[in-house]
Amino acid sequence: MTARRACLAQVALVAASLAGCRWLPRTPAVPMAVRREPLARDGSTIAPLLVVLLPGAYDVPQDFIDQGFVRALRARSVAADVWIADSHLGYAENGTLLERLRDDVLVPAQRAGYRRIWLAGISLGGFAALGLLRRQPEAIEGVLAIAPYLGRPALVQQVAAAGGAAAYASTPHDGDAEGALWSWIGRAPDAVRDKVHLYTGSEDRFIDGHRLFAQRLGADHVLEVPGTHDWPAWNVLWARWLARAPWPRVVSRAV
Repeated sequence: MTARRACLAQVALVAASLAGCRWLPRTPAVPMAVRREPLARDGSTIAPLLVVLLPGAYDVPQDFIDQGFVRALRARSVAADVWIADSHLGYAENGTLLERLRDDVLVPAQRAGYRRIWLAGISLGGFAALGLLRRQPEAIEGVLAIAPYLGRPALVQQVAAAGGAAAYASTPHDGDAEGALWSWIGRAPDAVRDKVHLYTGSEDRFIDGHRLFAQRLGADHVLEVPGTHDWPAWNVLWARWLARAPWPRVVSRAV
């Protein structure tokens, strides 16, 4: 088994254990499906901001709707269009996750005229958001990584044993996507790392990796609340983020 395939197998094993996720594997479609929730009801104009939501391994776009993520964003009067990518585990398993997100989300968004693009990803979606930022920092204004999957436990332990992400950055990763991410975390310029906000639950199953990553971020870019790797914690984190997000707001017009 190649290092790349071994990495993808580990992603699958970890993702299969996530609470609140669907269990049946899904076939990745080309192009990737994207659900659009425009600010303008008729879709005639684009908003000044595009927020792209990236789900967990077995979650679907409808989960963001059912869990009230879009409703909460609207309640905060955020002047944003919302796209929800159907970026499920199947794309990670066949190695096309970042490629499809680039071709089916980022490129169409730029062609549509969006100049401010934020990614908000949960679990595997957080891993994907960070991977996109690593590859195309110029195209993304910011990332909210909620309880992101950051690699298999053995790798996280290896990074910790090396003395942290900065010390690990020079370690060869032989095409391992997870190792490449940690190498990037260790060497990314401050201006790029400042685009990342890391929110998680204190009892999250990936908390060791989150706290290791947090060492590379400013204190005001990290939030930890009580909770596990599931929607109750993620809803709290989303609400806390919306209260402080540097996003434009809809201006009310006097009648």
